[in-house]
Amino acid sequence: MKNLTLATFILVLVSCSQESTEKATAINYPESATVEHTDNYHGTEVADAYRWLENDVREDSNVSDWVSAQNEVTFAYLATIPEREPIEKRMTELWDYERFGLPRKRGGRYYYSYNDGLQNQEVIYTQTSLSADPELLVDPNTWSEDGTIALADYEPSPDGRHVAYLVQDGGSDWREARVLDIETGELLGDHLEWLKFTNLSWAADGSGFYYSRYPATSDEEKFQSLNTNMTIYFHALGTSQDKDVVIYETPDHPEWGPRAEVTDDGEHLVITISVGTDDRYSIVHQDLTDPKSEPKILIEGFDYDYALIGNIGDDLYFRTNNAAPKNRIIVIDPTRPEPENWREIIGEADDVLDGISLVGGKLIAEYMQDAWSVVKIFDLDGEEVGMVDLPGIGTASGFNGSVDDLETFFSYSSFNTPATISRLDVSTGEVEIFKKPDVAFDPDDYIVEQVFYTSKDGTRVPMFISHLKSVVPDGNRPTMLYAYGGFNISMQPSFSVTRLTWMEMGGVYAVANLRGGGEYGEEWHKAGTKLQKQNVFDDFIAAGEYLIREGYTNSKKLSIFGGSNGGLLVGAVTNQRPELFGAALPAVGVMDMLRFHKFTAGRFWTDDYGSADNPEEFEALRAYSPYHNIKKGTQYPAILVTTADTDDRVVPGHSFKYAAAIQEAQGGDAPVLIRVETRAGHGAGVPTEKVIESYADQWAFLVRNLDMRLPEGYGE
Repeated sequence: MKNLTLATFILVLVSCSQESTEKATAINYPESATVEHTDNYHGTEVADAYRWLENDVREDSNVSDWVSAQNEVTFAYLATIPEREPIEKRMTELWDYERFGLPRKRGGRYYYSYNDGLQNQEVIYTQTSLSADPELLVDPNTWSEDGTIALADYEPSPDGRHVAYLVQDGGSDWREARVLDIETGELLGDHLEWLKFTNLSWAADGSGFYYSRYPATSDEEKFQSLNTNMTIYFHALGTSQDKDVVIYETPDHPEWGPRAEVTDDGEHLVITISVGTDDRYSIVHQDLTDPKSEPKILIEGFDYDYALIGNIGDDLYFRTNNAAPKNRIIVIDPTRPEPENWREIIGEADDVLDGISLVGGKLIAEYMQDAWSVVKIFDLDGEEVGMVDLPGIGTASGFNGSVDDLETFFSYSSFNTPATISRLDVSTGEVEIFKKPDVAFDPDDYIVEQVFYTSKDGTRVPMFISHLKSVVPDGNRPTMLYAYGGFNISMQPSFSVTRLTWMEMGGVYAVANLRGGGEYGEEWHKAGTKLQKQNVFDDFIAAGEYLIREGYTNSKKLSIFGGSNGGLLVGAVTNQRPELFGAALPAVGVMDMLRFHKFTAGRFWTDDYGSADNPEEFEALRAYSPYHNIKKGTQYPAILVTTADTDDRVVPGHSFKYAAAIQEAQGGDAPVLIRVETRAGHGAGVPTEKVIESYADQWAFLVRNLDMRLPEGYGE
């Protein structure tokens, strides 16, 4: 279609077709067999009638047959929605714009990711200068016909001769590492397997790199077994993986996860050891200038967060929440690592110090002010010397580089602003645009605002609300409420074509900053964990009530959406307040809170959730677990569960069991469907084509079940 502004065609709304507004005929759901299975938790018997759906879909034909039957019903239902095709068409048009990643500089070259618009996977370009012609370095789109093999990460060597990169197949968290000769474009014979949750960190001379891996496992166990015994290795270029040298392992603590990072000058190896997701680390240090040195404990115990920023000589800079819930910057000398010898450079402030970079002899600090970005520049003594000008309510990130770089790059985005890449001259503070996307919409057509509402216990919670200026809240607007609420992860403003499409369709988009996230520091995070997890659900429910009370929408027009921990959130509040919502989209959710820790990476999450192995935490988990709190005969809202067959982060059995149980329990007329993507994982690496198809299905589901009317001529 022509590149019209939204004001041109959004003002006139027309009725949906008769097919879309009529009540759907009764859905004949596939039969979900039940089994007689119970578990005993501290004297309490808990039934698990759908335990068989935990089995790996690749290994159990009964599960794969169930998935096929469910998909057949779901896709047949979606095919009856006439608005789906124009939604997909318009979303594809909006998606078709150039996107650039943040440049990184190594060995006299710049490297950045790029997508020409509809490429299934991002490619990597390199330039010898900012004015030089870009050269294609890595193109994952040539690795598979269906676009499901992706580039997960890459790291150029300090000498600019090689780039090591990680390959992701079918959305799995497992990675394989390969090495490319930058000058010749030839792929070396180096091939590493069984990597997961790892970075790649080169030695200063480019002779090889450090990485973390798990022991090899069988194909039958690969996608479900617990991940333990992570070990750091050094891989020397030109050798086979079985020759790699063990650098650090903790066989007495198989649950520990060590990862290695070499400082920019190549003189220090810093090993960060985690035990879960709770940002509590032990730090190990090795002096790489001394061939006889061994890794030694720098900070012992898993009490606080310590994030390496960089170094100047023997001064190691860390961001930490030790004695500062909103973070501060300290310097540690590894020859005198005792806490009494630490030096504070930047103290705790009222806002959360979210990110920090040591670039060009300056410290560039990214603060969160009510969940949006404020960026300040400090000298090495901690004196503020400037700020980075930002356009408004949005998120700035990046600012990477080494201590002697005189430039750095950052991105800025918001709900109505695609990510723009800018270059910051560290010495002068001047900012110039490096890459600005050209998208087929006008940002000025949209409103982005922040409001505050009161949760059940009186806590003040922020929420972002975005919509077209022409969409005036009248108590009847289709509204999507999104949140996460966990793992110290902050929901900051960001751009998404899928959310833009929703707003273009006439919908209101709201993001609530729930407790459990990191928006206000560690105390805010802890207030939404373990025995206090109900605070997260109360915050989300209060956000929905606010949107109704303030005249944005009503319960029949209010939809909720969340993924992973956010899928748990959607499942839990749908059980607790089914009458409050018109539709729910739980994506790749953690739905069985009694067994999540028994699969793949699930054991890490006990930091946030607790564990059913603990009697007190079992009671709290059982009280809100989405799978265990479904009540037969309840009139649930329309629900479309989404997951993927190769999700080995939150195994799809969570969604399978939840969908089977709630289909059986549904006491109303609203559909309860599950959409299972093939050769896709938890989200990363999914081809563009599959992403667009999935969101077009979900938005079409909302159009039908919120009785939504699209703008006249939409998608034509």
